[in-house]
Amino acid sequence: MSQFINEHRLLVILIVLFAFCLLLYKVILRVLLGMVIVPEDRLGLVTKKFVLFGPHRALPDGKIIATRGESGFQARTLAPGLYWGMWIWQYRIEMHPFTIIPEGRIGLLLANDGLEIPTGSILARKVDSDNFQDAEKFLNNGGQKGRQTAYITAGTYRINTMAFTVTIADMVIIHENRVGVVTTLDGLPIGKDQIAGIHIEGHNNFQDIDAFLQQGGNRGLQPQIILAGSYNINPWAVQIEESLMTDVPIGYVGVVISYIGDDGQDVTGESFKHGNIVAKGFRGVWQEPLGPGKYPLNKYTMKMELVPTTNLVLNWANARSEAHALDKNLSTITVRSKDGFPFNLDVSQIIHIPANEAPKVIARFGSMTNLVSQVLEPTIGNYFRNSAQDSDVISFLSTRKERQESAREHIRTVLEEYNVNAVDTLIGDITPPEALMKTLTDRKIAEEEQKTYQTQRMAQEQRQGMEKETAIADMQKEIVKAQQSVEISQRTADATVKKAEGDAASLKLQVEAEAQATRMRAVAEAEATKARAGAQAEATKLNAAADAERISRTGLAEAEKIMAIGKSTAEAYELQVKAMGDDNFTRYKVTEEIGKSGIKVIPDMLIAGNGGSEGSLSGLLGLQLMKMMGAGTKEQEGNSTAS
Repeated sequence: MSQFINEHRLLVILIVLFAFCLLLYKVILRVLLGMVIVPEDRLGLVTKKFVLFGPHRALPDGKIIATRGESGFQARTLAPGLYWGMWIWQYRIEMHPFTIIPEGRIGLLLANDGLEIPTGSILARKVDSDNFQDAEKFLNNGGQKGRQTAYITAGTYRINTMAFTVTIADMVIIHENRVGVVTTLDGLPIGKDQIAGIHIEGHNNFQDIDAFLQQGGNRGLQPQIILAGSYNINPWAVQIEESLMTDVPIGYVGVVISYIGDDGQDVTGESFKHGNIVAKGFRGVWQEPLGPGKYPLNKYTMKMELVPTTNLVLNWANARSEAHALDKNLSTITVRSKDGFPFNLDVSQIIHIPANEAPKVIARFGSMTNLVSQVLEPTIGNYFRNSAQDSDVISFLSTRKERQESAREHIRTVLEEYNVNAVDTLIGDITPPEALMKTLTDRKIAEEEQKTYQTQRMAQEQRQGMEKETAIADMQKEIVKAQQSVEISQRTADATVKKAEGDAASLKLQVEAEAQATRMRAVAEAEATKARAGAQAEATKLNAAADAERISRTGLAEAEKIMAIGKSTAEAYELQVKAMGDDNFTRYKVTEEIGKSGIKVIPDMLIAGNGGSEGSLSGLLGLQLMKMMGAGTKEQEGNSTAS
């Protein structure tokens, strides 16, 4: 009994031990065999606590990541899977999720260990390390600690977070109708007398900053810009400023002034000594202006001056300015006449700058505003001031047209020296002094009144002459009226004679016409009577012929009918004789005729003379006669039906 109990206890202990092993097998295998299981979505970061023996037991000074088995943070990580020999007393395993970079973003890497960054650089250069997933390879290939020029794009990575710190940043987006102005934070210093770095190719819009640096790219402002789109650009290496594209409206050209590049050769020749105009790509004013459109220009390395190529109107008038606003600072010109009177006048100047002359204008003056203020304003103002001093106010007013033409020619000659075409010069309102204008007005009124009096006197003289002529005309009218009355009477008498002659001729013609009409009516009536008689005779003849034809055809039809009936009757009689015999047929016809006539052959009462001895014979005779009559009637009905 005690043995059974001991065996039972041993069995229970074994079952408990087996269950304990099932529940804690991982711990047991971890302790006994150093087993480590890394899940599929995790990465094992290894820390080695100590090294019992070997040449590399401790990390060198300045190092924090072990690459040769030293104690400390290990560069090599554990990928998902099963590992042995990672004893718990020597290794600490930390499970970390993979590094995920979302769409539209990039991952910036900060290396916690590696070589020192050279003096003068702020970013560590790129080395081969499988997108920073192999920290051991990174360190062995000379990777530098600190911020890295390289980055990782959207995706999932197994990165040792003890060796690298990952920062997620947005992609660079340049919107439509804008450009990205680039400033690099690392590279060689910008050359002397330059404000931007040299032009470097092959860096894929600054997305490969290592290629940019390897080719000697400069830090600071770059001459290149990037256009609209999305870019994987490291913000630790490159800064982007978004700005609008340069717009040249219709009716303008854009003259480009470049602040960077080599000193180009002047293309204007010796005749133009007011500034250098160079070919495209050199520093200075470019020879070829840009036409209407949008251009991706770097606003820090280039400047564009807009020059209108259409006719441009400038007004020297108070409170009046054109839409281009180049004349907003111009005002009405005040001049002084020869006789000492000051007065104001408004002037409009129309100019035109050819497109091929626009660079020369900008090279000479720098801008259109300077052209107006430095040339047009003093030239036009001084001309009219000088012109006013050679004349008094009244003469100036009266010779306005001639002075305008003179001003046009003078100003055209002056502006041609500045590469500007003067289209026209127009004098607007002229405002003389008020006192002078009152004197002139009074004088003018007096002159006009004198002219009015003279006009009125001449009008009176003309009126007197007109009345005299009117009286003569009235008398002449009576004479003419009498002459016209005589002529009218004569013409009336002539008309009466002519009317009588006309009436006689008309009556004669009327009588002749009536006789002719009567004669024609008689002839027509006779012809009509003759035609009616002939038509009636013809109709009578036709009616007679028709009646004769009708009677003839009717007689023929009746004869044929009688003949047909007789023939049919004869054939019926012949058939009846054959059927009944000659005697029977004769007796039948006699009896039939007697029956039709209603003659009584047998009296209702028969009185025999012999005392009735013949009664039987008479009865038989009567019965026989009735049978024959009945038989004959039925046969006749049958023949009639057959025929």
